[in-house]
Amino acid sequence: MAQSLPLVGHGFYFEDLAVGMRFRTHRRTLREADLVAFVNLTWLTEELFTVDDDSQRALKGKVVPGALVYAFAEGLLLPSMQDTGLAFLGATLDVKRSTQVGDTIHVEAEVTAHRLTSKGDRGLVRFANRVVNQDGETVLAYDPLRMLKRRP
Repeated sequence: MAQSLPLVGHGFYFEDLAVGMRFRTHRRTLREADLVAFVNLTWLTEELFTVDDDSQRALKGKVVPGALVYAFAEGLLLPSMQDTGLAFLGATLDVKRSTQVGDTIHVEAEVTAHRLTSKGDRGLVRFANRVVNQDGETVLAYDPLRMLKRRP
């Protein structure tokens, strides 16, 4: 019989979290290729994201959509819920400032609510997530409610 080995990258179970617990993700630099791929995938063809003419812009530099920042934040958070996340149940989202190609982001998360479901075999956890750039500025904030597995 093979020995059971710990699984690297396994997410938090419901019992691993408590109100007030905080953690952060690894960092990710947003590249021009990320912007192009995202625009082509989503067809967010706003000229702010697709035209290189800075003369018509209030913001200098290559701005990326808030939706891209949110999508990357969720990707950065994936290890925290890998194999334990059951459902994303909703969130409010607030874009705080622009994010540009070349910015490096990470996510800082805090558990703000934690309770078992009525069935008791899983739990609901709400987070306060802040996406932070390389200058320590919050560029996006959102508060996902997630359903997580209980520890077996």
